[in-house]
Amino acid sequence: MTRKTTPYRIVIVGSGFGGIAMAIALKKAGFGEFSIVERSGDIGGVWRDNIYPGAACDVPSRLYSYSFEQKYDWSEAFAPQREIHDYLRRCAEKYGVLPHIRFNTEIESAAFDEKAGSWTLRSTAGETIEADIFISAMGLFNQAKLPDIPGREDFTGTSFHSSHWNQDYALDGKTVAVIGTGASAIQFVPEIAKQVDHLSVFQRTPHYIMPKEKRGSSPAERSRFQRSMLGRELERFKIFLNMEKGTRRRSSIPKTEAAEQVFLRGLERQVPDPALRAKLTPDYHLGCKRVLRSDSWYPALQRPNVELVDTPIECIYASGIKTLDGQAREFDAIIHGTGFTPTDFLSPQKLTGLNGMELNQAWRDGAEAYLGVTIAGFPNLFMMYGPNTNLSGSIIFMLESQSRYIVRCLRSLRRRKARYMAVNQEAQRKLNEEIQRRIAATVIMDDNCHSYFKTAAGKVTTQWPGYLTEYRLRTSRVHAGDYLFAP
Repeated sequence: MTRKTTPYRIVIVGSGFGGIAMAIALKKAGFGEFSIVERSGDIGGVWRDNIYPGAACDVPSRLYSYSFEQKYDWSEAFAPQREIHDYLRRCAEKYGVLPHIRFNTEIESAAFDEKAGSWTLRSTAGETIEADIFISAMGLFNQAKLPDIPGREDFTGTSFHSSHWNQDYALDGKTVAVIGTGASAIQFVPEIAKQVDHLSVFQRTPHYIMPKEKRGSSPAERSRFQRSMLGRELERFKIFLNMEKGTRRRSSIPKTEAAEQVFLRGLERQVPDPALRAKLTPDYHLGCKRVLRSDSWYPALQRPNVELVDTPIECIYASGIKTLDGQAREFDAIIHGTGFTPTDFLSPQKLTGLNGMELNQAWRDGAEAYLGVTIAGFPNLFMMYGPNTNLSGSIIFMLESQSRYIVRCLRSLRRRKARYMAVNQEAQRKLNEEIQRRIAATVIMDDNCHSYFKTAAGKVTTQWPGYLTEYRLRTSRVHAGDYLFAP
């Protein structure tokens, strides 16, 4: 057998929703020679790591799940972390993925050999792994972001990030500070507010917080509905259509402003105190940032033992936090709900492609890829949840689209008996110019819109500008003319 006809050695890095979806797609397509390299001792990605109190999905779980595995009796519309992790484990077991996983192995670098048409991956332990096909499924939210606040390292109390929750530290009766009011904070703050003696929540920017959808049926009725295949499909399709209606286009500002008025009326009902309400009122258009969901955030902020601080932080000192107005507050613990570094993508890995090109250098002006999956200059490298594939809907839908597209790429490679395939720089450039042009027509690019979607230079590297269905169609076939196939 020649090198061109032997089974591909496929290595997937990461065993979250993306990695498991890719593994299942490979098995269904008959590509059985693959392994998954996982840095932890368990699968799950963010749903393994984020175990803070109140952790749950903010996309309805009937859609935040695989289309091919819907027979799961979710206890709530927005499932808690433990159920999502359990769901992913069950999928990995059912589809025979677990035997393919190498746990406790972290990749620190990878280099492509053009002559051999293969990748050499190196682990932090010094082990080398050879792969014909390298698939990164590390996700967008895998590197915790700590705030650049003077004196952060000087604090002598307990301090941790929400994604590395200190399970051994008892919050009962403590005076606690939470820095950040994003997607994680609005879930854990209402929970810990019930335990602590006093809680100060430091807010930089208020968010649009929408209520969670309530199902109008009893648990028994809901269970019967979910066990019906037709019921599950109807529920999923309804959620999908609602997600597809979302838009950030400036041309839809009247529609957006109408939704903003609905939000403001709801905020007025929930927060009677005008001073607190003013602190919680965004000064940017709906859709500029990620819209969050909670029924308990506003009630939590009105508890007698909770204060919302919107004065900027000047510094952290040994026993507390000082704000720019000169007020110093003492704390037993500081919890950073400050999110992640999604624009860094494959960081901290060092990837070297053709002609010794390093990915960090190729992405010096901001990450970009072709359909978020392939990168010019890096043959046989495929990404799950790559640049400009995030959106307000379900990322699981996008991951399934990507896994199917990657399988189509492998079939094209095998059919041509090529050593490798590499996307053309021109094809990548044209698509990314289109993406940036379309994003420029959205509220994300408003002057007062600041979000994790953008790099420090202002380029949006995370968001897909269109609909879910558009992405599915654009990844439904491989345009061979956009690729070089090396014999």
